[in-house]
Amino acid sequence: MSIDNVLRKFEPLPENLLPILKEVQEARPEGYLTPDDLRKVAKYLHMSYARVYGVASYCSALRVVPKGTHIIQVCDSPACQLMGATTVLEELKTLLGISEGETTPDGLFTLETTSCLGVCGVAPAMVVDEDVWGNLTPDKIRQIIESYREETK
Repeated sequence: MSIDNVLRKFEPLPENLLPILKEVQEARPEGYLTPDDLRKVAKYLHMSYARVYGVASYCSALRVVPKGTHIIQVCDSPACQLMGATTVLEELKTLLGISEGETTPDGLFTLETTSCLGVCGVAPAMVVDEDVWGNLTPDKIRQIIESYREETK
């Protein structure tokens, strides 16, 4: 579905900004909102580009940059923090050469944190795409990342 088709589904009212952005992103094969998408939405809603970009970049469900083939979400809940989530995140940053919210240069991985995965019994934990990984150690993290790299070759 094109962005114009999405826009036609909504009245040009400011309260429709978030639903419009969500549908536009879902309609994009790339899976993120391009600057051109944001400009069109801003024009349609008679809003500034800065305001539309601000909402799109703030909302965790929306993306304004390409995402990797594999999305890694590290649990940042108190339980995971107590069990070593900071170490998990630091190991991933080092291993992937990126910071939280970034995508590796090869487009393979995007690194994110999330407030809770609901798997406190296996803390610290992360999700790669739909796969939950728990009881993480630096060695286990390296093995997991390597398995996804091999799978993608």
